[in-house]
Amino acid sequence: MSTIYDVLRRPLITEKSNYQSSKLNQYAFVVSDEATKSMVKDAVETLFDVDVVNVNTITTPGKRSRRARSRRLLVRRPGYKKAIVTLVAGQTLESFEGVQ
Repeated sequence: MSTIYDVLRRPLITEKSNYQSSKLNQYAFVVSDEATKSMVKDAVETLFDVDVVNVNTITTPGKRSRRARSRRLLVRRPGYKKAIVTLVAGQTLESFEGVQ
């Protein structure tokens, strides 16, 4: 990793991450495959000017499916690494705030 801008790829916005951000003060990001927990923590604290309590990382496998005719396995979507970042109580990220 050359800079902190290479660590965070994009925010991960799903129904579960919306629940986590509103109730549990946790935010999800798709991160680089080589990113570590400490790198993610430093990137979020620097870019968003918040205090991070905890970082959990998960490597999700690619979704596979079968071709109907030959029954061969095909990889449809590649796997990725995501990080769930817990912030100090009372702090939020404005980029995740939707329609209230």
